[in-house]
Amino acid sequence: MDPSVVLVLCLSCLFLLFLWRQSPGRGKLPPGPTPLPIIGNILQIDVKNMKKTISNFSKVYGPVFTVYFGMKPAVVLHGYEAVKEALIDHGEEFSGRALFPLSERISKGLGIIFSNGNRWKEIRRFTLMTLRNFGMGKRSIEERVQEEARYLVEELRKTKASSCDPTFILDCAPCNVICSIVFQNRFDYKDQNFLTLMEKFNENFKILSSPWIQLCNNFPVLIDYFPGIHNKLLENVAFIKSYILEKAKEHQDSLDVNNPRDFIDCFLIKMEQERHNSQSEFTMENLVSTISNIFVAGTETTSTTLRYGLLLLLKHPEVTAKVQEEIDHVIGRQRIPCMQDRSHMPYTDAVVHEVQRYIDLIPNNMPHAVTRDVKFRNYLIPKGTAILPSLTSVLHDDKEFPNPEKFDPGHFLDESGNFKKSNFFMPFSTGKRICVGEGLARMELFLFLTSILQNFNMKSLIDSKKLNATSTSAASISLPPLYKISFIPV
Repeated sequence: MDPSVVLVLCLSCLFLLFLWRQSPGRGKLPPGPTPLPIIGNILQIDVKNMKKTISNFSKVYGPVFTVYFGMKPAVVLHGYEAVKEALIDHGEEFSGRALFPLSERISKGLGIIFSNGNRWKEIRRFTLMTLRNFGMGKRSIEERVQEEARYLVEELRKTKASSCDPTFILDCAPCNVICSIVFQNRFDYKDQNFLTLMEKFNENFKILSSPWIQLCNNFPVLIDYFPGIHNKLLENVAFIKSYILEKAKEHQDSLDVNNPRDFIDCFLIKMEQERHNSQSEFTMENLVSTISNIFVAGTETTSTTLRYGLLLLLKHPEVTAKVQEEIDHVIGRQRIPCMQDRSHMPYTDAVVHEVQRYIDLIPNNMPHAVTRDVKFRNYLIPKGTAILPSLTSVLHDDKEFPNPEKFDPGHFLDESGNFKKSNFFMPFSTGKRICVGEGLARMELFLFLTSILQNFNMKSLIDSKKLNATSTSAASISLPPLYKISFIPV
């Protein structure tokens, strides 16, 4: 058969498939920009600034609309009311995880982040319970974070007040907390295994925030047949999983079921308890994927928030001065900060919240999916449809947070200077898929930032008013621009 005829037939079949996918029989999806055959709305989307595209679409189509990534539809939720109604009021129906080609290749549906159904519920429940009960009779997670805060301060002292890029040191601290929880012990900042792990995590975080990854997920043929940074991503993931598996096997050889040392031991004990259950989700493959997820969710996100937070404090010295005044009043210069201090430090608590609100780390959340056919606001969303909750639209709501593009701790303070909670504060998402490491991340941000400001004044070679705090363009993650800082001992 003539090649041109074959090409026309293939394109015709794809076009018919595309039309079928949008047919009324599959559901009544919300309105949205008109998609093109095969490529969907890709030409109308700025992959380098998705949150701007989403905001512009919402002005035309309202708070709930449909966008096509290639041939797959995704329903976007824009604004607090739509996000709350879906993720909280209809939490169970919107608790699925949408899987894209690369995430399927990486996770195979295992672990916490990309699992669904009973597997997700069991692994999530176990992880939450283990982290909550961690350190019974031993060091608590707070003590581990405090220990790492001391090491972090010592590393910053070694810079001898010289101007430096804080990225590496701030990456090490959260990663080491996870290492302590998962592997029992922290690493020295110069340990080669630790440095290699850090390198892989850092590289993957940057790759995942690139527009190329969006293209790979929209057009899966790129993954198998085209060169690109996605291959490095897959290579790094394989290395990390291999390292975790090696550690898990070492733990198996020295396991004492009556004396668990860390998260791996707790998981292995659960595996032993369920060894006769053929349907058990507690397998070595799930252990490796779960720990890999904990590292991904608990390392780069926290370190990026810390790095962005210090940049904002550099740019706003008046805010830094107020935090240090509160530290002097409540903690002093000698005692190590603890979580009990937070309730007596409303301004510092407001600053930490405002950092997370302002930077809007993951603008469009991790994609959800509906677990069954759902009637939502007079639309019928078919089971498995991807859901994109716009966290930007909530964190930067101008009614809840006046002048949302301005960094202002007053967004979380009442007229008397007391800390003011907000239902719109959802940097960790909300509902049943809220980040499993939320408690740990909040603890790290408070203890690390207060420890740094307790021990150092911060200075930039650039005038604070001229510092650029605008997020660099990223497809799915807000990253701070590079900067240098001097940590001057007080």
